[in-house]
Amino acid sequence: MIEITMPRLSDTMEEGSILAWHKQPGDTVAVGDVLVEIETDKATMEYEAYEAGTMSKQLVPEGDLVSIGTPIALIDDGKGAEAAPAAEPAPAAEEAPAEVAPAAEAAPAEVAPAAEAAPAEVTSTEVASTEVAPAEAETPATDTASGERQFASPLVRKLAREHNLDLSTVSGTGPGGRIIRADIDSLLEGGQNVTTAEPAAAPAAPAPAAAPAASSAPASTTDDRRASESVAMTQTRRVIARRLGESARSIPHFYVTAAADAEALMKLRGELNEQLVAGNRPKVSVNDLLIRASAIALREHPLVNASYIDDDSKTMLVHHRINVGVAVASENGLVVPVIDDADTKTVTQLGVETKELVSLANAKKLTPAQMSGGTFTISNLGMFGVEEFTAIINPPEGAILAVGGTKREPTVVGDEILPHYRMRYTLSADHRVIDGALAAQFLQTLTRLIENPWTIIA
Repeated sequence: MIEITMPRLSDTMEEGSILAWHKQPGDTVAVGDVLVEIETDKATMEYEAYEAGTMSKQLVPEGDLVSIGTPIALIDDGKGAEAAPAAEPAPAAEEAPAEVAPAAEAAPAEVAPAAEAAPAEVTSTEVASTEVAPAEAETPATDTASGERQFASPLVRKLAREHNLDLSTVSGTGPGGRIIRADIDSLLEGGQNVTTAEPAAAPAAPAPAAAPAASSAPASTTDDRRASESVAMTQTRRVIARRLGESARSIPHFYVTAAADAEALMKLRGELNEQLVAGNRPKVSVNDLLIRASAIALREHPLVNASYIDDDSKTMLVHHRINVGVAVASENGLVVPVIDDADTKTVTQLGVETKELVSLANAKKLTPAQMSGGTFTISNLGMFGVEEFTAIINPPEGAILAVGGTKREPTVVGDEILPHYRMRYTLSADHRVIDGALAAQFLQTLTRLIENPWTIIA
């Protein structure tokens, strides 16, 4: 019998969540077959079998979060005493209840740990991460109301149990006819299959004395709907919360803000994009120009491109490679893919690479290598209308640049006041390795580059 344990799939991974099983008990497993999809702190990754056999048992149901090294499945290789029972699974009709029972009991465990950790998450993120995975449609679930085998996501199964929903009346719109969260919205909003506190009040309705109680039932239901809700956090969100919490508590941040006249930068970008479009080449964004400008500024001020080791160390790390992380608010949470050697690439190269990384981030297909090795990060919220903000340092980096929006403001130009584009940005720096004067000098250089943009693309 082969024991499969939760693997370490990234350098910062401490625990993983079972997103979807690709092999069910009784299935034949060949070397290289995908056994399970695992959500790590950085991405969703497929885990392949290294030995052949028959899937004997799933020890961890979909949705559960376990630590590295925890057994998650057993594969019968035919060598153990349990080989014979495992090789003769019961017929499908008899096996379904045995498979489904653990899944039905597992959903509360899926929510409980997350609620204890931190009950704050965007619902759409959880839905996306549990319902879009290609292999989830392969796992049938039994509807608690009808007893029929149906395909439904773990979230839908949990909600069906909590609200006594009859899923036999629902047509799934997910992959392979899978019932997803959007398919049961009408039931959750008060359809005939939802069992709430209202039926309990129904027997009292015929009696005149019970009229006030009956009239108060809708108000109670409304209050329930407006009450706080415990929403499960994705593994990505949990790791973000832990790492940024540690950063804010342990790193002595200080902040330096500057502003630049970006009129020339915006004019150059417009002219450059006209030429690129005419040549059937992709356009560049303001963020692409800022990545290039920051990389050049880091080259001039290498001590900003540094990392603090620990309190016992007598040295700090000064990085000779300039690897710029780009904070991406993807559909699956905040991720920071890294552009290696950003100072050696042109603006158009940076633009193409950034777009590819953002696309991979939204599809949850970034590899650990694409999110590792950063030495400096840029977080740009200008596209959301933010004027300026401060960002939390992404350890073990020594600084992060928070970029606000670019908009036209009255600007003194010589003896005139003219409408010019202006941009504000704030450097958050680790005071253990970067002093205020060094941070100010870095921003001086960055401002000079933005106000003289030809030096960025030269």
